Amino acid sequence: MLSEKTKQIVKATAPVLKERGTEITSCFYKRMFSAHPELKNIFNMSRQQTGGQPKALAYTVLQAAENIDHLEALLPVVKQIGHKHKSLHVKPEHYPIVGYHLLEAIEIVLGDAASEDILQAWREAYDEIARVFIDVEQQMYDDDKKQAESWEGFKPFVVVEKHVESETMTSFYLKPADGTDLPVFSPGQYVSVRIKIPGDSHLSARQYSLSDAWNRDYYRISVKLEGEEDKPIGRVSNYLHEKMEVGGSLEVSVPAGDFTLTEQTNKPVYFISAGSGITPVMSMAKTLVARESNQKFTFIHAAKSAEHHAFREEAEQLISQNPAGRLLFLYSQDSENQGEHIINGRLNEDILKKVVQDQDGDFYVCGPLSFMKCVIEDLQNIGVPLENIHYESFASALEMQISN
Repeated sequence: MLSEKTKQIVKATAPVLKERGTEITSCFYKRMFSAHPELKNIFNMSRQQTGGQPKALAYTVLQAAENIDHLEALLPVVKQIGHKHKSLHVKPEHYPIVGYHLLEAIEIVLGDAASEDILQAWREAYDEIARVFIDVEQQMYDDDKKQAESWEGFKPFVVVEKHVESETMTSFYLKPADGTDLPVFSPGQYVSVRIKIPGDSHLSARQYSLSDAWNRDYYRISVKLEGEEDKPIGRVSNYLHEKMEVGGSLEVSVPAGDFTLTEQTNKPVYFISAGSGITPVMSMAKTLVARESNQKFTFIHAAKSAEHHAFREEAEQLISQNPAGRLLFLYSQDSENQGEHIINGRLNEDILKKVVQDQDGDFYVCGPLSFMKCVIEDLQNIGVPLENIHYESFASALEMQISN
């Protein structure tokens, strides 16, 4: 347990962290990777170059400082980050390395302002925060071990099929190289995929949602093409799109993530997605239809255009198989209207007000950060309780925190 003195010192440093947090975390990553280059195999190095990862860590550290006297308030976020750590095979022995270099960075950046009292308080605080993460992640590892088909870390897989879904998205069907059955996953979860790009000194790992319902033979991931080949962002997605063919190999983690479809209920379900956010939603929708329960559901997807719309035919087929389902597609760029369920424009509160008939239903929202925040706000404005809204963001878990 942290002493009251330690808590007060840590909370008092929050304004400094807010002002200079990214400077501290940038220094931290630079020094840690210099001392431990093997950790580049775990971290997303593209996000290091773009500054996204230092910014996300700075925000996480700030939230920990502001909530140091009631860390339980951060438990939902810790669990979400913990799932990602599990998929990357982060282990307890990594935490002391991170702690050492984080304290080192605080001392370097703050200089004389980093008194011994402040550094000691942060040593104690970091140990407490690390313990919370380690305990949460250990429970996840233990749960995985209960499944006979599960594995630890990364396992070799082979690409058995490659299918273009849209101008910017391609699906890869992956089977274990050893021919074993696959463990059950919850619809909405993701896996970490790890590859070695020629010319790189480190492995590259990325998270991709599983876009199909579970089966014991293969996993399907659907990868959106990001950025340009000569830019750091989208380096892995470009490699997969351009270089990875049927017969190619990569490594895959056990599925992780807590944005998942709830157990079967009688409540109506609304799936609301945009862009690549459709990938976990497809897994959820296909699983729901397979239940054959006639549970009412509405599938809403927003895309740039028909050409950028992945899984259009697959979603339409799902609805045709289930009389309880409804479908709505929205294209932000004008395109020829090819059905009563297709409209030009962006999703907004007025449209949701017309479509949502059951405010007490379950709502699953996934897409870019700006889309997510607007949809969640609009849903609340039309009377949907926040506790009924389940959401997944490709941004930082903490950045996506929504308050009543």
